[in-house]
Amino acid sequence: MTETEVTFDRRMLEALICPRTHTGLKYDAERQELISTAANLAYPIRNGIPVMLIDEARTLD
Repeated sequence: MTETEVTFDRRMLEALICPRTHTGLKYDAERQELISTAANLAYPIRNGIPVMLIDEARTLD
């Protein structure tokens, strides 16, 4: 990781929930995503900021 990269603050997981199911999320550090197993969606993290929009989420395989 370079000095200019922004990392996700894992403490945010305590406050964030899936906007579709209102359930908790899991952090995937390798893919930089927040995973909602209940909704079968992965929300991207861009520049250290979670994008919690259903339209921006990726459907899990």
